[in-house]
Amino acid sequence: MSKKLFTSKEITILSQNKYVKKVSNKRFTYNDEFKRLFIVENQNGKLPR
Repeated sequence: MSKKLFTSKEITILSQNKYVKKVSNKRFTYNDEFKRLFIVENQNGKLPR
């Protein structure tokens, strides 16, 4: 598995997303609002893609 690091530009873009809680050069974390929204949509039959 490759270890992709986010560029400064990608970090900036991700940081501006209202559903992103925290961003580093290695990973990002979704906030609780997104997690709740995802669970509701998933329970209603919407697939992740």
